[in-house]
Amino acid sequence: MSTGRADLNRRPIAARETRWAAACARALARAGATPNAISVASIGFAGLGGLAFAATESTEGWRRAAWFVGAAAGIQLRLLCNLFDGMVAIEGGRRSKSGEIFNELPDRFADWAVLLGAGYAAGSGPHGPALGWAAALLAVLTAYVRALGSATGARSHFEGPMAKQHRMATLTVAAVAAAVAAALRVELPILQWALGLVVIGAGITVARRTAGIIRELEAR
Repeated sequence: MSTGRADLNRRPIAARETRWAAACARALARAGATPNAISVASIGFAGLGGLAFAATESTEGWRRAAWFVGAAAGIQLRLLCNLFDGMVAIEGGRRSKSGEIFNELPDRFADWAVLLGAGYAAGSGPHGPALGWAAALLAVLTAYVRALGSATGARSHFEGPMAKQHRMATLTVAAVAAAVAAALRVELPILQWALGLVVIGAGITVARRTAGIIRELEAR
């Protein structure tokens, strides 16, 4: 993350320890990419993913499948930005004083773009958009609870079951599954199922993080 926080407050990401990730982060740093710029780029990729989701509603067959694949690609590129901004900032020694803002705020816009796009792709009826809005609001709430805990002196709580990486993994799998269904011309409410899981899981995540923060503070 593009911050000056201690490493124990970083989101645990297994890919951070891989050679390919380290090589990519070094290449970005050599190219002059700043952590803050990488963070902002995540909004662009998430926006493309959200637009790709939304575009599926007016297409069918292989074109519809291609838009779903594009949505999955946008989500993954967003996550790569989330990985590399922190690596360039901390491992690359390019932290900035405003890094905390650029680390957190773009993530909120990126979540909205993907989740709302998926909501409007989930069907023309009320359930799809409503699920998208509910998922987007709960995604912000999970981040707010974590930030609130940090502000009170607790460690950063990244527990799931629907932390950011879990939400994006769920939607990526759903996008790929929806692409296969579209190519086969099979109608299934895959995105509604996925968004329902995100809503339920994010609600549990908010409760778990809140309880964990309270226990930590009361134990002092």
